[in-house]
Amino acid sequence: MTKARAYFQLIKFRLALTVAFSSAIGYLLGVQAFDWGKALLVMIGGLAVTGAANTINQIYEIDLDKLMKRTAKRPLPQGVLSVTEAWVFTILMGVLGLGILTYYFNPLAAALSLISLILYGFIYTPLKTISPICVAVGAIPGGMPPLIGYVAATGVLGPEAWVLFGIQFMWQFPHFWAIAWVLDDDYKAAGFKMLPSPGRKDLRTAFQIMTYTLLLIPLSLLPLQFNMAGKTSALIAVLCGVLFLMQTLYLMRTCTKKAAMRIMFGSFLYLPIVQIALVLDKM
Repeated sequence: MTKARAYFQLIKFRLALTVAFSSAIGYLLGVQAFDWGKALLVMIGGLAVTGAANTINQIYEIDLDKLMKRTAKRPLPQGVLSVTEAWVFTILMGVLGLGILTYYFNPLAAALSLISLILYGFIYTPLKTISPICVAVGAIPGGMPPLIGYVAATGVLGPEAWVLFGIQFMWQFPHFWAIAWVLDDDYKAAGFKMLPSPGRKDLRTAFQIMTYTLLLIPLSLLPLQFNMAGKTSALIAVLCGVLFLMQTLYLMRTCTKKAAMRIMFGSFLYLPIVQIALVLDKM
């Protein structure tokens, strides 16, 4: 593995791109007239800050990553990069991302991004081996990207920004718990406590996944209520929410890994479809 490839892997590019994409969605929903260049800049800033947070996560979890099949070949456990090199990379990426958000947008968007980075890297990460509450803590920085994008566009932390946060925050729970269900053996090998207490793959956990997914449906109607988008996107959001909910009901009936995988892949589709629908409805 080359050093360049190792640094690229530290970013967790696909995850970081998903986060950056939702920040661009928030930006486009906040501006009066679409500016695709600025939306791209928000994405680059978000990608850099998320890459820094993901690197901090891997620095703290070097020894734990060695215990899991999924992560054992990451650059730090393999020794391709040193911890010092990873910290230098983190600082450079963080400064780049926060600098872009401050210079091209506003200090509030940058400050919120810094808070998100601290929550993810220094609070959520160590909590993963301590308590299942880590998912709720991680859902805060996980829900912030569209809020940050909206603030980058408006300079104000208004109710519309909180609506976007609320949708993505609530989405984190079925998303993460489905992943934790599928990867339970790997997570237990590292001592991660990701499934809701008492940490079993049972009806109780499936019911909690269903509950949070159900709450997504009324939340997804709030953009219509706040005149952020129209009825078409609201209809799409409700339809996607119902389909998502049906997947969780299947998990409740079967409590199988296959059903959890369906929710995991369903969650990957739900969020971008709903967010793109909001932007297209605004155009």
